Amino acid sequence: MTHTRPLHALILTLLLALPAAAQADCYADYKAKRDAPLRLHYGVARITGACSQSAAQAQLTPRLAADGWTLLTILSVFDDVGLAERRDSAGQYYLRY
Repeated sequence: MTHTRPLHALILTLLLALPAAAQADCYADYKAKRDAPLRLHYGVARITGACSQSAAQAQLTPRLAADGWTLLTILSVFDDVGLAERRDSAGQYYLRY
C-alpha cells in the first residue's frame, strides 16, 4: 500500500495539469472605430479564458474604450495557426489591445 501512494500523487498531479496544458492561446480579429474625425482600424488581440466571440467582445470592449475606440465587430476567434497570416493586415494594431 505504501508503494501506491507516490503513484496516486503522480496521477493526481498529471490530471490537474491537463486542463492548463490543453488550453491553447486564443486570438480574435476585430474592427473598431473612433469618431470626430471618423477613423477605422482592423486589429488582432490575445484573448484569455474561453476562446469564443462573446469572450472576445467582453474583453476587447473595455480595452479599446480606454483609448477612445469603439468595438464594431469580432470577425473571428482562432489559435496560433491563424496568427501570422493576419500580422501585415493588422499593422500597428497587431496584438496592441
